Amino acid sequence: MADTSFSQFVKRTLARREATLMLLLVVLLVPISIRSPQFLSPNNINTILNDMAILVIVAIGEFYVILSNGIDLSVGSIIAFSGMACGMINESYPQVPAGLLLLVGLAVGALLGLINGVLVAYGKIPPIITTLGTMSIFRGMTFLLSKGTWVTAHEMSPGYIALPRTTFLGLSYLLWIALLVIALFYYFSRYTRTGREIYAIGGNPTAAKYVGVNESRVRLVVFLVSGTLCGLAGALWTARYASAVNEMATGFEMQAVAACVLGGVNFSGGAGGIIGVALGTLFLGVVTNALPVIYLSVFWQTFVQGLIVLIALALNTISDQRKTRKLLAQRRG
Repeated sequence: MADTSFSQFVKRTLARREATLMLLLVVLLVPISIRSPQFLSPNNINTILNDMAILVIVAIGEFYVILSNGIDLSVGSIIAFSGMACGMINESYPQVPAGLLLLVGLAVGALLGLINGVLVAYGKIPPIITTLGTMSIFRGMTFLLSKGTWVTAHEMSPGYIALPRTTFLGLSYLLWIALLVIALFYYFSRYTRTGREIYAIGGNPTAAKYVGVNESRVRLVVFLVSGTLCGLAGALWTARYASAVNEMATGFEMQAVAACVLGGVNFSGGAGGIIGVALGTLFLGVVTNALPVIYLSVFWQTFVQGLIVLIALALNTISDQRKTRKLLAQRRG
């Protein structure tokens, strides 16, 4: 009896994407650490976590859009525009506090996210078409704002550049901000009415409408969240890399989607969690940093990410098909 209960517990645990990702991370780290023992050094782990901090912020915003059965392809362009705006303000007014620049990034991102949300929620334009268009529009706005120029490190204030590098209790402010975002939106998705409504809209929009869920409001909220977090990411990106360039975050939507899919977010909406997205981001970070260790060029990064997404999508599809067959078998029985 005890053995049966234990085996059932193991099966239930491994059925969760978070547990599977943790297991895969351990399996991945063993050969890498054997080949390069310094890979698991505190300094390298800290580097990986800081590299992934901005991505997890953006991926959480993308998570809510995918959860509602949509997609946001404009995240990279929102990062670029908000980052460029913060960089140019810092160049022209270096006395502006770094914390205020983060608020500027949040506000700019919220405005752009609101545009996406209005077009999808009230214009009834499919999310993929809306964000495909605004992706080019926002990127073009970035070039118009900067007039094609860059803001470089020597044109930025030391306080702004130091913001993401300053440490507290051994962790950088950048990492603390990412952890705060994870905790805040974990609470939002689990314990607020709007968080539960996002799951409902993504899982079964017809049923959600019958129980009083306002679909237009929910879709507006998810794009507002995504845009706001991308605006924060843009402000942090400019400070972390000490430059604001027009092409920043190009293709970043691919990485955000990859983190979500790896984290077990159902591409059809209605299923997934913040912890899974965070683990998916960490998995991508380990893979990216491991490429030089196994003597693969970093130019393989995009190829590897695309392959990972395809495999994860295939596994999600197989899992969904199994669940559907199991439900049908139970109903027939």
